[in-house]
Amino acid sequence: MIEINKIYSGHALDVLKTFENESINMCITSPPYWSLRDYKTNPVKWSDGWKGELGAEPDFNQYINHLCDIFDEVKRVLKDDGTCWVNLGDTYGGSGLGLSYGVKTKGKNSILKTTEYLPKIAHSRGKNSKSLLLIPFRFAIEMMNRGWTVRNVIIWHKTNVTPSSAKDRFTVDFEYLFFFSKKKKYYFSQQLEPFKNSTLARCKTGCGTNKGASYRGLNKENFERLQQRILNGEIKGRNVRTVWSIPSANYKGSHFATYNPKLIEIPIKAGCPENGIVLDPFIGSGTTALVAKQFNKNYIGIELNPEYIKLALERINGTT
Repeated sequence: MIEINKIYSGHALDVLKTFENESINMCITSPPYWSLRDYKTNPVKWSDGWKGELGAEPDFNQYINHLCDIFDEVKRVLKDDGTCWVNLGDTYGGSGLGLSYGVKTKGKNSILKTTEYLPKIAHSRGKNSKSLLLIPFRFAIEMMNRGWTVRNVIIWHKTNVTPSSAKDRFTVDFEYLFFFSKKKKYYFSQQLEPFKNSTLARCKTGCGTNKGASYRGLNKENFERLQQRILNGEIKGRNVRTVWSIPSANYKGSHFATYNPKLIEIPIKAGCPENGIVLDPFIGSGTTALVAKQFNKNYIGIELNPEYIKLALERINGTT
């Protein structure tokens, strides 16, 4: 029996195997990115015989297989109407662990005392050197191969991105949030955003020529009726778009890979019913739990690093 509102300690793959089939409403998470950081956890032995930390594999194909093995278990424990949301960033070939984004630590209690890098890995040289490896899309394609349906690719536009020192490319100011469903029919509560002022202004002046109406697939009469419903407040807003401008998290604790709570508010409201269960198999500092509680959902987290569990519980209980 799964215990809700709890963070389980251990390797995500092993812990998930103890959960019951079709017991979770939705999953949202941000797993360790490949070749980016050393999370200081004990090495894990994988089914292919490799022993190490997720994200530290010598080859990104191996990383994607390990990651999708975990999401195979997520798929099993999700209810048939469940959804899965995954925030994943890319890596440049030849960048080395920690060099793509950098690692900053603060305070005497910081888990990372120094920045450490893995040795240069063989495959990142040669033809892949300096190239984006397109890991998020390789991951999404493998998820499709394993039976997931890709419903959206959401662009997280980071409004406060750290300046880049690169002089031969543009500064990367976004990451991806993939929206997967287990089945073609699934639970989804439509999320709306306010109409733009320009839209409201057009509604007040009428649709004008038939050209504007036919562009929207409506005749003039139906289009004007739609405009009036918008002005009367019968239609509360427009469907949320897929580019979300949200700053990166600015958390002062010792976990350095947190995402902004606002990034996951819309998915949790859209993908989990009232009093449902939100799963985060890489819960880190506990942001998913905090947002789930805020919107009257239950949570289940999994975390390999005991220091992060302590940190997350302090945040959830309001002691930090």
